[in-house]
Amino acid sequence: MVEQSSWSRMSQEDPAHSTAYVERFRRLAAEGMDLAGEARLVDALLPRGARVLDAGCGPGRVGAVLFDAGHEVVGVDADPVLVAAAEADHPGPRWIVGDLAELDLPDRFDGIVCAGNVMAFLAPSTRGEVLRRFRTHLRPDGRAAIGFGAGRGYPFEEFLADAEGAGLTPDVLLSTWDLRPYSPDADFLVAVLRPA
Repeated sequence: MVEQSSWSRMSQEDPAHSTAYVERFRRLAAEGMDLAGEARLVDALLPRGARVLDAGCGPGRVGAVLFDAGHEVVGVDADPVLVAAAEADHPGPRWIVGDLAELDLPDRFDGIVCAGNVMAFLAPSTRGEVLRRFRTHLRPDGRAAIGFGAGRGYPFEEFLADAEGAGLTPDVLLSTWDLRPYSPDADFLVAVLRPA
């Protein structure tokens, strides 16, 4: 039995939570907000036509941009409401309902993107296992781009130690998805990791 994530608890406490999240991003897209920053960084890391896992894909905004850029995308999220929105709004990628702590796909990926503070929403007891599963699903020359904010109960130092324990080592640490360098006082971390 996997410990329940904070996202799952929020969704149980407020059954409209996931739908509101979907509608928020639909509204931002309709307003012309740039929602593709994470995808641009990941696209720049990969060869054309790469296989990409969108881990914690939510309503599919990152995976959809990568798919439109010519990559083969599989998105996984534990929230069926978010996956249904991804399927409705972004046909093309393969969208799957699944818990990242139990991720067991036959595929190996050139890249993994984990955006939207997914790591901070995970149950603390599952974080190391999720990172191990990422490592297992990466090709030997693959890279994972993982981003989340400070002050969300998962200190960056702890995350980096967990990543190392899972067999992942940093290539680059950034403080934003638009390539600003990381510093110890940053309020956001984007870690580009590769198999150790």
